[in-house]
Amino acid sequence: MACSSAGAVAKKHFIKKIKRRTSMKKIVVVLLVCLLVGLFGCSPVTVRYDYDHEYNFDELETYRWVTADETDQNDVLAKNTIVAKRIKTAVDNELQAKGLTKVEDNADLAVNILGGVEEKMQIHQHRGSYGWYHPWWGPYGGYTNVSYYEEGTLVIDIISLKTKELAWRGVGTSTLKEYNNPDKMQRDIDAAVAQILANYPPIQ
Repeated sequence: MACSSAGAVAKKHFIKKIKRRTSMKKIVVVLLVCLLVGLFGCSPVTVRYDYDHEYNFDELETYRWVTADETDQNDVLAKNTIVAKRIKTAVDNELQAKGLTKVEDNADLAVNILGGVEEKMQIHQHRGSYGWYHPWWGPYGGYTNVSYYEEGTLVIDIISLKTKELAWRGVGTSTLKEYNNPDKMQRDIDAAVAQILANYPPIQ
């Protein structure tokens, strides 16, 4: 009987260990495979941008993507070409709709994308009520709830190949979520990239 009980306990701990490993694998998938998988879902996207005010964007006609040698290989997107290709497709569509042409050589601009994920903490304080509880009158029922979530960031850099300097940068940030439908992921990425590039070229 003791052996049976010990075996049941061992089995229970083994199952818990498997669940923990599965949970960790799921987190890795969300962070590395689905970097922007959640970046642009139902959560609103916070967009900001900056640019070189002395740069003349009116003269630009062509662009190319940065090469592998020019890319930070430690970046999350560099480790997942599937998601990177989805984002690049969205960027291509937006830039070409703005009149730019993608070329292999002698481009005016180079375009690069970077991604990042950061864990955030959110604290919710719930105030209690006042009332009578024997033998006192006063507050009761208040509590604090702490939750954690992942925040994803997409950076789109546009670099002048003439000056070799950053000409424009757009950044989109939002809460990550997980996708089961790749088509829905692409639609959300398209919408987010459109929001980020809405301020390109800047009004000068």
